[in-house]
Amino acid sequence: MRTVEEAIALVKGEKVDIATLVFTDILGRLKGFNLSVAEVERAFNEGIVFDGSSVEGFVRIEESDLIAKPDPDAIFVAPPEVSGLKTAYIVCDILTPDGQPFPRDPRGILKRKLTELAKEGYAYYVGPELEFFYFGSTEAPSLLDSAGYFDLLPSYRPTLAREETVKILREMDIEVEASHHEVAPSQHEIDFRYADALRAADILQISKMIVKEVARKHGLYASFMPKPIFGVNGSGLHLHMSVWKDGENLFYDGSHEYQLSEFAQHFLGGLLSNVRYITLVLNQWVNSYKRLVVGYEAPVYISWGRSNRSALVRVPAFKKPSSARIELRSPDPGTNPYLAFVSILTAGFKGVEEGTPLPPPVELDIYRMTESKRRRLKIGSLPSSLKEAIDLAQRKPILKEALGEPMFSKLVENKLVEWDNFRTAVTDYEINTYYGML
Repeated sequence: MRTVEEAIALVKGEKVDIATLVFTDILGRLKGFNLSVAEVERAFNEGIVFDGSSVEGFVRIEESDLIAKPDPDAIFVAPPEVSGLKTAYIVCDILTPDGQPFPRDPRGILKRKLTELAKEGYAYYVGPELEFFYFGSTEAPSLLDSAGYFDLLPSYRPTLAREETVKILREMDIEVEASHHEVAPSQHEIDFRYADALRAADILQISKMIVKEVARKHGLYASFMPKPIFGVNGSGLHLHMSVWKDGENLFYDGSHEYQLSEFAQHFLGGLLSNVRYITLVLNQWVNSYKRLVVGYEAPVYISWGRSNRSALVRVPAFKKPSSARIELRSPDPGTNPYLAFVSILTAGFKGVEEGTPLPPPVELDIYRMTESKRRRLKIGSLPSSLKEAIDLAQRKPILKEALGEPMFSKLVENKLVEWDNFRTAVTDYEINTYYGML
C-alpha cells in the first residue's frame, strides 16, 4: 500500500509534464481531466470537485458536485511517446461532497466488495486477455490483412503498433505476458499477467486508452467493438480468475480429476447457474449479441470443460497449485471491468454460500449437438439479445445485489433506452432486403 506522501513523491520524482485524473462512468468509458503537477498534492489530500451531472449515470443536474479522490496505489506514468508529454494517469475514487463513497462509482462498487472479502481473508485475482481490431480509419471498419491466429507479420504496421503498445505498457509497470495476432483478420490480443481484481480493472481501462493512442500515432484506429465485421470472429475479453485465502489458492485440489477444490466447484457452480442474470454487465451493448452466436468461437451455451473451446468456462491445464484457475469466455472488451468483476465475484460466492453443485463437464462440440441432446444434458444458453439480458437481470436479484440498487436501476434505465433506440432504427439490412421488394 502506497501512502499519500509516497504517491506525491512518485509523481514529482518522475518529473511528469502533466497529471491526468481519470475515472470510469457506468458504461465503462474512461473520463478525466488534467491538472498541473503543482496541484497534485492538493488532489491527493483533498480531492478535486467536478461536475458529476455531465457524466453518464452519475447525478442529476441539481445535485451535480462530486469529488475525484486519487488512489495512491493507482498511478500509471506514460512516457512522452504516447501523447508528446510525460503524463501521470492517476485513477480516482468518486466521493460525495460530504466525503462518502459515491454509490454509482463503478470502481467504488468493486472496491467495497473486495474490502468486505479481504476482512475474511479472501483475495480475488484476474488475468485478462484483451482482443481488439486495428482498422485503417475511423470512418468504417475495413480489414487490413488476411492473417490468422499467431501469424507473424514483423514489419506490418499493426504489428509495430501492438509491439510499441506492449513496450509502453511495460514501461508503465503494467505486466504484459504475451501479445499476438488473433484468429480474425486485423484482430490482435494482449494478455496481462494476473493481478488483484481492482488493479486488473484499472490496468484494462488504462491499457485500452494506450492501445488507441498508439494506434492513432501509426495512422490506425483500434476498436474494442465486440463484433465490428460480419462473417469473422468478434473480440472477447477472456478472464482467467482464482480466489486465494491466507496465501493459498483456494481453487486447487490435486486429488480432483480436474484438480478443482470443493470451493472452486461451488464457485464455478454459482457462476454457471447465475451467469444469464449478470450477462447484462458482461455483454452490455446491442452489438455484444452479434458476437455471441454459433460458429465464431464465442460461447453461446452454458457449460464448462477443459479443452472445449465451445464451452462458456474453460478449466485450463496447470502444473502447480498457484496456477489453478478458471477462464470465463463470454465477456467482451466493451464491458465495464469494475462491474464485470464484482458481478462475477458475487455470482461465484453465491455458489460457495449455497453449496451449488457443479454440473458434469462437457467436452463435446456443443455447437454441433442437436437441441434435444442439449436439453438432455441440461445445457442452457446465454441471452440472445440485449433486451433478453435486461429482462433476465430484472428477474433475479443477484445483479442488483452485486451492484447496489442505485447503480442497478441506472444501468437498466440506460440499457432500455439503448434497446429502444436500436429497436426503432432502420438498418442497412432492412433497406437492402425490403426497399426494392415492397
